[in-house]
Amino acid sequence: MGFPEVKFRVVENRKCPHFNYGDTFCVTGIAIAMKSDEDNSYITTSVVHTPYERKSCKILNADLTRLIIQYERGDKIPVCMINCSGCTGSIRLEHNKDDLFSLEDNDAILSDELASMMNLLSGFAFFKSIDQNNLDKVMQYFRMKTFKSGDIIIRKGEVGGNFFIIASGSVSVLNEGGIAISTLSKGDVFGEMSLICNERVSATIQVKEPASILYIDRDNFTKIIDRYPTVQLYFSRIMANRLNKSNTIRAADLSSGMIGNLSDIPAEALFQTLNMNCKTGILTINELSKGTARFSFRQGSLIKAKYAELSGESAFYEILKEYGGRFRFTPGIPPEEFETPEIGYFMKLLMEGMRRLDEVKPRPTN
Repeated sequence: MGFPEVKFRVVENRKCPHFNYGDTFCVTGIAIAMKSDEDNSYITTSVVHTPYERKSCKILNADLTRLIIQYERGDKIPVCMINCSGCTGSIRLEHNKDDLFSLEDNDAILSDELASMMNLLSGFAFFKSIDQNNLDKVMQYFRMKTFKSGDIIIRKGEVGGNFFIIASGSVSVLNEGGIAISTLSKGDVFGEMSLICNERVSATIQVKEPASILYIDRDNFTKIIDRYPTVQLYFSRIMANRLNKSNTIRAADLSSGMIGNLSDIPAEALFQTLNMNCKTGILTINELSKGTARFSFRQGSLIKAKYAELSGESAFYEILKEYGGRFRFTPGIPPEEFETPEIGYFMKLLMEGMRRLDEVKPRPTN
């Protein structure tokens, strides 16, 4: 139609019968008022591309068309979040200006080796988190490298530069003494935490059996994270699973209330666990450098944040700088907070906070 498409992604699903979290809709169109002495007409055209293998929804199409009419052109729609009008359920969608641009790159070409492995790779958990329409685009940014037994892929303490997926073979995760503490095999991933949290590599990875490893550099990894909410959800689940395995915080403790110290549990881990366990309650943190902080959660979403003179996102980012203080989580929130809108999509807040933290203050080492 001559105008760029804009994208809306589902960031919240309230029992919608048609769509899932992370589904993407492409919208384009124009609206023109035709006025003259004899006529006063309004012409509008809009095209809404529904995600692959999803049924078209007239209610949602009407909601998106109203945006075309309001802003006259699809590509003039500003950054926003909207709620569909709803039927038996509803969804919330987000539009970001970055979505005007494609992830495609003329220099990114899917190698013959990767093309021949498409069926295998598409079954991996990471690639399952990506919409089928975008799978080829994302795979273009990966490269393949083979390793022999005994090769070191990354070392503890190095600056993280790549995200890795094991296509075949296996690797060992080594502790500081060089002892294997776990094994990763086909479909498993590593290296993501150093990129997401801007930390140095936390463990050495050594090839156990000859392996073929997919990898992607930091810049392209960040592009994928920013533009595909379902990938963010995939990594948030990994982070939550690792927290659960380490028994840092038990979900049972959260249901009845919890107290502890930030010196034992980093703020980002505490917030992440409350989010992934969909907890509702108030987190109070005392004995901080700037006084007391208070955060409210509803079903895992952060809806209120206050620390010293800061509130909202600013308070959340500031608390991540704290490595001391005592916290208490109390289940339940006041009735007047039941409808309070969330501050922002949690994984985006967390990733942005960790990036800012790395720029401002070195993280303490054990």
